Amino acid sequence: EWQGVYYARRKSGDSIQQHVKITPVIGQGGKIRHFVSLKRLYCTNENNNQVSYFFHVIIFIAFSKLIFFESHSFKCKNRRKDSIDVKSVTSQSSDAPSLQTRRYSSVARIHSMTIEAPITKVINIINTAQENSPITVAEALDRVLEILRTTELYSPQLGTKDEDPHTSDLVGGLMTDGLRRLSGNEYVFSKNMNLSHSHLSVPNTINDVPPCIAQLLDNEESWDFNIFELEAVTNRRPLVYLGLKVFARFRVSEFLNCSEATLRAWLQVIEANYHSSNAYHNSTHAADVLHATAFFLGNEKVKGSLDHLDEVAALIAATIHDVDHPGRTNSFLCNAGSELAVLYNDTAVLESHHTALAFQLTSKDSKCNIFKNIDRNHYRTLRQAIIDMVLATEMTKHFEHVNKFVNSINKPMASEETSSHSEGSDCECTANLKNFPDNQTLIKRMMIKCADVANPCRPLELCIEWAGRISEEYFAQTDEEKRQGLPVVMPVFDRNTCSIPKSQISFIDYFITDMFDAWDAFAHLPVLMQHLANNYKHWKTLDELKCKSLRLPSEN
Repeated sequence: EWQGVYYARRKSGDSIQQHVKITPVIGQGGKIRHFVSLKRLYCTNENNNQVSYFFHVIIFIAFSKLIFFESHSFKCKNRRKDSIDVKSVTSQSSDAPSLQTRRYSSVARIHSMTIEAPITKVINIINTAQENSPITVAEALDRVLEILRTTELYSPQLGTKDEDPHTSDLVGGLMTDGLRRLSGNEYVFSKNMNLSHSHLSVPNTINDVPPCIAQLLDNEESWDFNIFELEAVTNRRPLVYLGLKVFARFRVSEFLNCSEATLRAWLQVIEANYHSSNAYHNSTHAADVLHATAFFLGNEKVKGSLDHLDEVAALIAATIHDVDHPGRTNSFLCNAGSELAVLYNDTAVLESHHTALAFQLTSKDSKCNIFKNIDRNHYRTLRQAIIDMVLATEMTKHFEHVNKFVNSINKPMASEETSSHSEGSDCECTANLKNFPDNQTLIKRMMIKCADVANPCRPLELCIEWAGRISEEYFAQTDEEKRQGLPVVMPVFDRNTCSIPKSQISFIDYFITDMFDAWDAFAHLPVLMQHLANNYKHWKTLDELKCKSLRLPSEN
């Protein structure tokens, strides 16, 4: 390491004297990976402002998980004092402990691994900065290290006594594995819940559908498209008909090199494996998510950020994302010791099942195997994208996905747009997103997440219908839990006492608002945001009037 004093110049030309300490951070193989410098104004009175400034830089690095520390590091190839372009007045390097001693002086330091992870580099930088820092800075950095060592860096932590039981129940029911101790080994979940599926006849080609269906589908590109009308005229088979129309618009058969007959057969098999007996998680919900996904893919910003393969993967993921859903949450399945929970180790149980079953159904019969004509590399890439998107719909990682999207997409994009506008050019922002596959992955995850829970952003009447359906499904789960002696995951969803407006307000406040604000900042979706505001006002009005139902009694 090196310690000394050097002179720097302000923009005004004035000379300032600074005390500098430069410490190398050892990386893989004992090699110096980068340097950390601590600067303070050279004066008799210790100035904590300089220390605070350095401390804030460290915190920024820690939470951004940057690999390289450039803003306060000297890029020098060796540690000779004369390799640094400074005017040294005094040097204290002879009084400092050796590098080897310093490396072992910090018990908390994580030693270099064979392949060093970025978080290890960050923690090593912080540990190095702590040494010989003022006690207030060292203690603050200890707190930073505690936070960085937690597993859920992106998820907010609810207080143990949250005032809103609806929010608490939603978080407990949707964002945890639901594992709660039973009074004995009461594993009661059985396959009887998986009701048999009716055999659906193969529909006609998209060019030969009945006029009443064709007329409805003419409006499928509009956000205000009424999926419940399509549900009614198709005898609760909206997914096949909407799928044929949407897949044709996005040239899915062309990309997959499969016939329309194969695509029809595949859509039929997938829809047959949705449970029509579920109040909410049925093929109408799948069709609704497919519609929202297609709408987002038609958005100029989204379309410019994704490739054709991404579009195909997104449409397939939306179609299969809840296939064979039993109408119960992951928490219920885990508490009940269901076969699926055991199979998937209580982790993303339903989402893992949806993807696995969809690929099993697809490959089982050549007549419906839409992947049979694409080469292995394309198939592997497409399959991975589909799996990633369906798994993103699991709510336990909700805040992680949203925060990564904001920090990796929205913030850099806003900064880049500001810069490009000042230079008179604004055409590179979307192109830059397309150049990075990780960014495309974040966009696809955010897109299907928003499509999956877009009900509060639909026109009011559609929003109300969806609210009634999801509430009924949760009521049925609570009834089942009470009958079987299972832990009640969401006690507020008791059909005799539940306030549907309160539950909708809590869901919107906790899950929807921030996510759609971020999605709107990226894609600019004023129609959705206006519907969200109108619907929220509807629920607030009902709640203020102490009404617990979907509408005022006078409106029923």
